[in-house]
Amino acid sequence: MAGGAPAGASNSEIYKGNGPKLLLPAWVFIGIFLVMPVGIMAVYSFLTKEFRGGVIWEFTWAAYDQFFLNRGLFGDEPPSIEWTYIGIFWRSIWQAGLATVLCLLIGFPTAWFIATRAAKERSVWLFLITVPYWVNLLIRTVSMKFLIRDTGPLNEFLLALGVIDTPLALVNTNFAVQLGLFYSYLPFMVLPIYAAVERYDFSLSEAAADLYASSWQTLRLVILPVVKPGIVAGCILVFVPSLGAFLAPDLLGGAKTFMIGSLIEEQFKGAAGNWPFGAAASMILLTIVMGVLLIHARAQTKGVR
Repeated sequence: MAGGAPAGASNSEIYKGNGPKLLLPAWVFIGIFLVMPVGIMAVYSFLTKEFRGGVIWEFTWAAYDQFFLNRGLFGDEPPSIEWTYIGIFWRSIWQAGLATVLCLLIGFPTAWFIATRAAKERSVWLFLITVPYWVNLLIRTVSMKFLIRDTGPLNEFLLALGVIDTPLALVNTNFAVQLGLFYSYLPFMVLPIYAAVERYDFSLSEAAADLYASSWQTLRLVILPVVKPGIVAGCILVFVPSLGAFLAPDLLGGAKTFMIGSLIEEQFKGAAGNWPFGAAASMILLTIVMGVLLIHARAQTKGVR
């Protein structure tokens, strides 16, 4: 009797009984490389800042208080709302949301085009979509900055054509940051939607056309409901990393485009950093991301019911 399974036991029953054992390596990996780092960050967010960097093991709410409340330079003024960090968070949400919308507007037609090609052509198009991402993100972001800088190829080309008289100041703007986010995460939108469209039964569109549905009605009432899981997955895969991005804001943006990822990275960099404050900002960011994922999970659960 293989594996000591009882006589007459089905394969599903055998796998069900061994389920916890099969999941053990995954749980160990998640515990060490996900739960423990997040737990350490949560503990650090309640510690006291050491003057020369690092932490003092004295528990306090000071980091969260600093994020939400302004008590003056010496902490002796009546507390008021600290809009600086809240504004950075709002800018990050706005930039991530806009990047998600732009990726969806470009990614959906791209995924549809690829999924409707012949089988041999799809591999070529998918290769063209993914091949730039074989290069490190840092290198690609620096290359983007070189491309759009005042003396870069883009401005030189437009000047040569006579389209512009003076170079466009694109670097250190919201446009540059948005361009960096869009370029970085577009494949994360294309690939899930492509997977959903590839499984789409195109006879449904033909049936809608036979019933005199317009192209817009077919898209809205037939296609989008079917490929919705791919769209939602793509939006999450773009929004979540865009929210915490720091390379695009650091290299392509400036002080006016400061995002939460840059704020967190700055707190852990150098001896003058504030580790508890950086950890607190990280936990607040994690809470927002978890909230988005829980809302999605709840909506999916209601949809299944």
